[in-house]
Amino acid sequence: MSKHVVVGSGQVGAHLARKLLERGHEVTVVTRSGSGPAGARKVAADVADRAKLTEVTRGADVLYNCVNPKYHRWLTDWPPMAESFLAAAEATGAVLVILGNLYPYGPVTGPMTEDLPLASDTPKARVRARIWEDALAAHRAGRIRTTEVRGSDYFGPGATDQSYLGDRFLVPLRAGRTIRLIWPADVPHSWTYLPDVADALIVAGGDERAWGRPWHVPTAEPLTFRQLGERMAAILGRPAPRMAQLPWPLLRAAGLVSPMIGELSHVRYQFTAPYVLDSSAFQDAFGVGPTPIDQALKVTLDG
Repeated sequence: MSKHVVVGSGQVGAHLARKLLERGHEVTVVTRSGSGPAGARKVAADVADRAKLTEVTRGADVLYNCVNPKYHRWLTDWPPMAESFLAAAEATGAVLVILGNLYPYGPVTGPMTEDLPLASDTPKARVRARIWEDALAAHRAGRIRTTEVRGSDYFGPGATDQSYLGDRFLVPLRAGRTIRLIWPADVPHSWTYLPDVADALIVAGGDERAWGRPWHVPTAEPLTFRQLGERMAAILGRPAPRMAQLPWPLLRAAGLVSPMIGELSHVRYQFTAPYVLDSSAFQDAFGVGPTPIDQALKVTLDG
């Protein structure tokens, strides 16, 4: 049994904590509210408080950064939290495992691999890139041990209401109504299954071969919204669903009054051209593949 500190109990952190508990580990979950799954020690704390995070992390083998501020607050909230994680990892010796994303790559042609430069110059992508760059510099200087795990858009049980394959997709699918899409229905896109994210984080934290570089979560072959809808409908024994895309000018107008909708313009490139994640490096190194897509979709529908 080893000790793990999971910071954040959202759609990834909750899965991660439960999986660690199921494997017999001692788990502390840190959130602002003190929430977390049964069986875990729950601590209410401000993640940006480096003294508190260091205190909680003492004696831990692995420290997981699974927090995610509201998208429109990344520029203000991420830097002090990232500095707190680095300080806690350096002071305690815990391996720092960062849950990253694909934004820093920016628009690309062809599948995304971990050796791509973090070339995006948008402010939000740069703040995410800086988190990894600072952690990697500390690792190379011998101050900490770290790795970053990156996935594409999440789906699965426990996905938040912001998931493109969450209730906004599943409720009309189950009801036989038209699914209203923000993005085109027929562009291939990689989708990462939430339990696979948690599994990848555990592997990365416990295997020294993972440290000192980023990894992509094992992710199934890309599928379009329409293909996903057809496969889900087949699982339910129903006809293929109807889909309709909301007009982009309407969404841009709505973004003037809604911060979250207003941020869609920053990720539009991810859905108007193929967006494909290559996770072969992780699969080859650790012998871990993605959950078969139809199995993952069935659990998503059941959950």
